[in-house]
Amino acid sequence: MIDRVRLSPEVEISRIAYGMWRLAEAEDTSPDHVRAKIESCLDQGITTMDQADIYGGYMAEEVLGAALTPDLRHRIEIVTKCDIVAPAGRHSGARVKHYDTSRDHILASVEASLRLMGIDRIDLLLIHRPDPFMDAHETGRTLDGLVADGKVGAVGVSNFKPHDWALLQSAMTTPLATNQIEISLGCLGPFTNGDLAFL
Repeated sequence: MIDRVRLSPEVEISRIAYGMWRLAEAEDTSPDHVRAKIESCLDQGITTMDQADIYGGYMAEEVLGAALTPDLRHRIEIVTKCDIVAPAGRHSGARVKHYDTSRDHILASVEASLRLMGIDRIDLLLIHRPDPFMDAHETGRTLDGLVADGKVGAVGVSNFKPHDWALLQSAMTTPLATNQIEISLGCLGPFTNGDLAFL
């Protein structure tokens, strides 16, 4: 079975997560087929489903939501991300891809994710990409509020450099639970550029 990792008092995840980036692009996106994929993961001890609002042109969360039953929801952890605004799906009117870590955008993204997946709590919410125009105090207060309100179990970031992490954390009372960075046999930089050492 897969080891488990406790990220916060509220959130424990499987060490390996099932990435749902391509979920909405599969040939078969029927609820039965998606449930079968998740059951296959669960058979191996993979209980963490990795989502993002932008995945599948803003459709992957809805595909997952259509497949979730109350029993299945209680057997998995859902990670999702927000802040990328790209000209697709519900943001088709965007003129250029950009990042938005404003309070209004984060709250609207969380509400959309909860609705599309048919859930009342996101286990782990990540800021997907560093926003060069981020107001760390506004973003930090918003993330703190989501945890306090119970809409999110824990918060973290994705693809942040150490200075991005430190800035956001300095404006928060809730500890950032994780930084999901790109690292693989094809992306070895974090081993030597300080990212892993910092984390």
